[in-house]
Amino acid sequence: MMAKRSTLEGGSSVDAGSNTVGGHIPVLLLEVIQHLNLKPGGIYVDATFGAGGYTRALLEAEDVSVIAIDRDTQALKAADALKAEFGERLTFCAGRFGEMVELVRATGCAHVDGVVFDIGVSSMQIDDGERGFSFQADGPLDMRMSSAGRSAADLVNELTESELAFIFKFYGEERRARAIARRILDAREAAPIATTGDLVAIIVSVLGKPLPHKKHPATRVFQALRIAVNEELHELAYGLSGAEELLAPGGRLVVVDFHSLEDRIVKRFLRARSGQNPNISRHLPEDVSNFIKPSFQIINRRPVIPGIEEIESNPRARSARLRAATRLDAEPWGFDGDEFGLPELS
Repeated sequence: MMAKRSTLEGGSSVDAGSNTVGGHIPVLLLEVIQHLNLKPGGIYVDATFGAGGYTRALLEAEDVSVIAIDRDTQALKAADALKAEFGERLTFCAGRFGEMVELVRATGCAHVDGVVFDIGVSSMQIDDGERGFSFQADGPLDMRMSSAGRSAADLVNELTESELAFIFKFYGEERRARAIARRILDAREAAPIATTGDLVAIIVSVLGKPLPHKKHPATRVFQALRIAVNEELHELAYGLSGAEELLAPGGRLVVVDFHSLEDRIVKRFLRARSGQNPNISRHLPEDVSNFIKPSFQIINRRPVIPGIEEIESNPRARSARLRAATRLDAEPWGFDGDEFGLPELS
């Protein structure tokens, strides 16, 4: 299939096929660039650099600068390669995008013209069995996007039955969360659960073997553990608030997400910040909404989804949704964990 090429405003173009890096194909790439509405000389944040697909497309599409953020140490190699090609137009920051404000301002930049997020695990992470993200390949039960913090094996071997059941139910929406948690505790009495294969065997013993053309029974538990290990939903909440603080008036926020938990947070954030059913903190006075002006204007009322052609060439895209908004000149609302409905981190 031929690569899809799109002409953007100003006559520049982006070749979707040229941005395939290490087997990873950026999802909704053309739509991301279009919604960012690039302007010459602008500064843009790629909050989830990964293999650098979005960053390369930004740098090729217009004469802009990019501040790229990633906590995965493997992203540094791709960043170095792009740095050699694009020079000072690219700045790479190692860290969490939840720390975006501190990372960006440490570069000397006070405000930016656009922020893009691609939420979730990358193809490179899934395909590397040693990272422990996939139930398709046996490897260490790790799942950390960085080398810091507790691994999935630590959680599985140390948490109580109730704690594990909560993770599987809340982050994975697994209906049989309690039964799987109970079976894990039984199994770890005999030996530690050390590999992805060990965990898959336990899950299959509860839910049954995988069936052709059906979702693998381990999907929800693996998703839940990955989100919990990397604190992904909390990072997203902090990241969205950080983008609100950094974006200059007229700047664009673009978020690509892949499942309902992420999308719920993004949708809730944008609806509140655009003045639609604002979720005001219970800690603030009841009439505080009279003093809060919308900080965003939503661009697409319904999420942008991939076309059939993209899904056929990149099956990972099938569940992707893009939401975008323009920053208004109101003061940022700031972060309030209550509005996102997330559990407190231990």
